[in-house]
Order: sequence, then structure tokens, then C-alpha cells
Amino acid sequence: MSTRFTLLLVCALTPLFAQTPAAKKPVTLADLLKQPFARGGTISPVWSPDGQLFAYRRQGTVYLYEPAHQKSKDWFQPAKLEADAVKVDESKTFGWQNRRVSSDSIQWFPNNKDILTESGGDLFIVHPNGKHEQLTKTDFAEEDPKLSPKGQQILYRTKSNLYVLDVSSHQVRQLTSDGTQTLLNGQLDWVYPEELDLGTASWWSPDSKQVAFLQFDVSSEFIYPQADLIGERALAEPERYPQSGTPNARVKLGIITIATGQIKWMDLGDTTNSLLARVIWLPDSSQVAVERLNRVQSQLDLLFCNPATGATRTILHEESKTWINFTDNLYFLKNRPEFLWTSEHENGFRHIYRYSNTGELLTKLTSGDWEVKKIEAINEAQQKVFYSSSELGPLESQFYSVSFNGGPRTRLTPESGVHRIEANDDASYFLDSYSNATTPPSQSLKSAAGEQLTVLHEPDRKVSEEFDLLPSEMITVPSDDGTLLYGRLIKPAGFQPGIKYPLIVQVYGGPGVQVIHNDWQGLSISQVMAHHGYVVWEMDNHGSSGRGHKFEEPIYRELGTREVQDQKLGVQYLIKQGFVDPARVGITGWSYGGYMTIHSLLFAPDVFKVGVSGAPVTDWHNYDTIYTERYMDLPSNNLERYKKSSNVQNADKLQGHLLILHNIEDDNVLFQNTMQMAAAFEKAGKVFFMQIYPQKSHGVSGPYRKTLMEAELSFFDQYLKPGN
Repeated sequence: MSTRFTLLLVCALTPLFAQTPAAKKPVTLADLLKQPFARGGTISPVWSPDGQLFAYRRQGTVYLYEPAHQKSKDWFQPAKLEADAVKVDESKTFGWQNRRVSSDSIQWFPNNKDILTESGGDLFIVHPNGKHEQLTKTDFAEEDPKLSPKGQQILYRTKSNLYVLDVSSHQVRQLTSDGTQTLLNGQLDWVYPEELDLGTASWWSPDSKQVAFLQFDVSSEFIYPQADLIGERALAEPERYPQSGTPNARVKLGIITIATGQIKWMDLGDTTNSLLARVIWLPDSSQVAVERLNRVQSQLDLLFCNPATGATRTILHEESKTWINFTDNLYFLKNRPEFLWTSEHENGFRHIYRYSNTGELLTKLTSGDWEVKKIEAINEAQQKVFYSSSELGPLESQFYSVSFNGGPRTRLTPESGVHRIEANDDASYFLDSYSNATTPPSQSLKSAAGEQLTVLHEPDRKVSEEFDLLPSEMITVPSDDGTLLYGRLIKPAGFQPGIKYPLIVQVYGGPGVQVIHNDWQGLSISQVMAHHGYVVWEMDNHGSSGRGHKFEEPIYRELGTREVQDQKLGVQYLIKQGFVDPARVGITGWSYGGYMTIHSLLFAPDVFKVGVSGAPVTDWHNYDTIYTERYMDLPSNNLERYKKSSNVQNADKLQGHLLILHNIEDDNVLFQNTMQMAAAFEKAGKVFFMQIYPQKSHGVSGPYRKTLMEAELSFFDQYLKPGN
């Protein structure tokens, strides 16, 4: 028995001498809105090339950390660099850049001392002593800057053209000259980063002599007529957004030889009906690898391209009867002509394979009815692969190592829960951010063996000490095919057996997402609702990720049907437990969850009585090509099921009470969805409610979020509380 436990026990047995602890506060909407949207104080490291240092940002300062000594020091303040930058000219039409476009804000030089960083639109070198050197002074931003592997040149983009800057002389050369608003060199369109998680469109060769880049011709993409309506005069802000069944961008892969400026285009065939999902140089710079999907993403080819001739050859080919889940799956070994590849092709669960560069399968490293989530690091000297997986169960994410030859796996994270890993290249050091349902997030620095070297962020228990966080219960619900569905249940404050409470179902329900994990929830809207007298329930239905491809496939070519069946099953399970009032069941969700909210009201009105739908897709003709066609096929090939899955086409089925929330310039789920839904309801004589927001984003944030959450809670109170 620990000293702490003994002390607590003695205090419990001697109430005459104990002080009565202050009652914990209920979680209110005001409390929730005070909490910043942050990662719990954890660090996001930018590792040096040798893996012996990392930089990180916190509260306006960049720090430098030495893992060997477990020491951190202030390095520099980006605000001081920004003060030296030339103000960027922003007098132009709003640009619809996707939120998932990524640019490295800190890049290490190969000397492991200096870094390249962007601040205020200009480029700077920061030296070990914190002093900085300004490389550019322009009234436009040097976009997506990339330091060459040898550290002598910087690639960047301006106005859809690529440029290279010499670090020593500061001289700039233009590499492409044909860029326009519709011909984008090294610049992504809107849909590629959103649905393929491709964050950039240009890549240095490892020897720093060449640059690979994607050129997007978006002239055939559909133009959606976004408009800013809150100024004195309405302002047109058109967005190129390829809706299902309309043309995608035509994409080409070019290789620029830096010394001559010559461009060679790779022979990848007609790309009007294919997607170039990844571009990766081989370590010796002799070839560039391309992963190409067909338009509906049922076929995947790994191609090697010759930069000198443009010729390509197929190394691997995969096919699926439904769709291929695409992710970062290709990792070249530096010291041998081999690569690691992750795939679901064998049993529907993603695992790791080792291939020769000719496409010969050498070893299967992992196997089982669980998923490899990500390869985190590769140690070639020790011939080990470090990866995260769900081997302990679909609610867990653990960190493992395995030999290049497969065999026994070593678990490096002992605690049950979700571990987010940020390792250096060989995993000699890694940061482990961890939580579970009862433990707030913490972050530790660990060695390759999993040994904890130091704690970087202690669990913050202030929230649980101050507030009455109601317990989250992990519940399993058997589905009709025998598969267990995982849910999270929170009973209302002051719960008493024998009383039937109103229920709010929180739903996402769509493919590619898993919402139920063994992780810390903390303050949340779920807690607010539970303290407001509701049973709160959330469950992953068939179609959601984390359970293998077989679990996802029932939704193929018919979105909405199986998902609603499962959500209905979850509610019926709770009703059987005796504490849910079947006449007072509400449902709410955002995006796909918004679609599911309306779909549930339309197709299961006997169960779902009230809904709050945020930014809903209402007809799959309206959503983007890459996502929609992956799951629904082209509209021309699947017209009847597009109609069946449409909320707009089934508006006359509405019986319950519905509130729709939406940004009028949502760049992802276009406001057209809500307007079509509204028109259909009105035509059918159905009463519904709307609350509209003015932001140019998919989510509602800032001061607008307060009114949104108040509206949601008020709507449920009006229609689910006794007497209403």
C-alpha cells in the first residue's frame, strides 16, 4: 500500500478531523467555451537531421531541446522576424486554399545548427545564437519554401510559378513561367489535399539537382459561385470545386533539372481519369516513384519514372472490388534497393511488407486481424521498423518495433490507451503523447527501447479536480452480423435508476473516421449535455475506420443505409437498458454527421425525433469527386442509389424537429446542400429551422461558436425536455 493511499484511507476513516472537500462544479457551456482548442500542452517536435535535437514552438517562442541532456532553451521569437518582414500585399480576391495544405515552418540545414523559417511571408535563416539573416524582402509571400537537402538552395512558389533562391548569393531564378490562375505549377487544387491528404506539390531530389512537381490544370473544374455577403457590397469569391461526376483537374508530373532549367514530363498516360496520389524520390535520385489511382480508386499502381526520359514502369499493382483506402504507405530504404509498403490487399487489415525495388515481395513483417496505423520510423542499422497499431484492440493505439524479417513484435508503450508518437528518423528518441479514458494527456521523451527518459508534460488534472466530469462508459453493442459495435455512454448528472431520461446521440458515421477510442475526453459538449439532464451516446457504425476493410464495405455504393441501421440498433440497445425514454431521442452531428442526422430523421422517424444538423451533405451530387466517387461510384453508374441516399430527394419523409447550422461560405460542404434541403422541405410543406453563419470555412469558430452551441442546446431543451 502506497503512502499516498494510506493517508487517503486514514482521512476517510476520521471524518471528525477531515475537511469537507469543495463540491466539484458542473460542466456548463460557459466553462466549455473558455477552454482553448489545444493539444493539452504537448510538444510538436521538428527533429534535426541527425536526430539529436528538436525545435518546437510554444507561446510565441521557438525552443531548442537536447534529448541527450533533457534540456530546453529559448531560441528565438518569430514575432521579431515578422517585424522585419515586408508587409504582404493582400489586396486580391480571397483564395480558397485547402486547410490540409502543409508547409514546413521550420527546416533544418544539414549542419544540424541553422534553420530556415518563414515569417510574415519572408524567408529567414536563424543561427544557433538566435540571430537571424533575412533572405527575402518582398511584398508577396514565398509560398511552400523548401530547403534543398544539401542546404544551398531554396525552392518556393509565387503566383503559380516555381523559383529557386541561392542561399549564399540571394539570387533568384524562375523555374516555370506558364503559371496562371488555372495552370498551377507546384500548387495543389482544393480537392487533392482534402481527400488524398497530399499537402504539397513539389519535391527536391535527394542529391539537390532536380525538383519534381505536379502541374494542375484546373480550367475544367466546376466553379462554385461563393460570395461574401456581409460587406457593404456583395463580393464574388468563386471557388473551383469539382463536384461528383464533374471533371477533375488534369495533373502532370514534371522534373526540373536545376542546372539547366529544363523540364521533362513523365509519361503517366491520360490523367483525366486518374489521380497522382503520392510522389517520392528514390534515395539515389535515379528515379521518382508515383502512386497512381484510377478515378474511383479501386486500382492502385506504384510506378517508377525515369527523370531523364520520362519513361515509366509498373512495380506494384493492387485492385479492390470496392475501394482502396489510401494513406502514406511507401518508405524507401537508404542503404539497400528495397522499400516498405503498407497494404490491406491480403486480409482487409493494413500490414507492412518489404519489397525489392523490382517489385519482388521479400517479407511480410506484420499480420493479424488488426491494423498498422502508421510507420513511425526505420532503423536500417538495426534492421527494425517502428510503427503504431491497434493490435491490442480497435480502441487502442500502441507503439511497436519489428525486424525487417518479421517475427516477434516488441511493444514499446506499456500503458493502455492511445499513444501518439513523434520519433526521429531511426527512433533512437521518440516523444510519446498518451492518454486513456481516465488519464489526462501526458508526454514523455523515450529511448528506442521504450525507456522513459523524462516527462515533458505532466497530466493536467486541474479540470478533473475542479469539474464534475461524469464517467464515460465503453459499451459494446452486437450488430446483426455478430460484429461488436463500440460506443461511449455518459449518464446524466444525478442519474437515478428507474427514471427514463432523454437521449442525445452524437454521430459522425462516415468512412475514414473512428470516433470511439480509449482516450481522454475532458471538458466536452458531451459533458455539458449530460449535466443538462441528457443521456449522451456516441457509436462507430459499419463504414467507419479502424476495424478493417470488411467492416467498412457495407456502405459501398449506398451511403446512409447501413449507418442509420446501426445507429438505430445502438439506440434500441440503450432503450432496453431501461433508462432512455424512447419518445425523447435526439441526434446531432457535423459534416457527414450532419448528413447522418437528417438521414436518421428521414429513414428512422420511429427512433429519432429531434435533430441538430451541422454543415450537412444533403445530396451526394453536391460533394467533391474524390471522396464521393470512392464510396458511391460515378453518378452515371449508380443513379438509383444516389437518389436513395439523398436527403433532398426524400424530404417528404420528415416527421421530427430539425435545426440546420451552416456557414454560408463553407468551402468543403457547400451551402448549396442546405439551400437544396430547405427548398425540398418547403416544397413538401415541412417545418424546419436554420441558423446561418458568415465564415469562409467548414467549421464555425470564434465568437460565432457560442451562439451555435447555445442554439443546439436550446433546440434540444425545447423538444426533448418534459412538457415540450
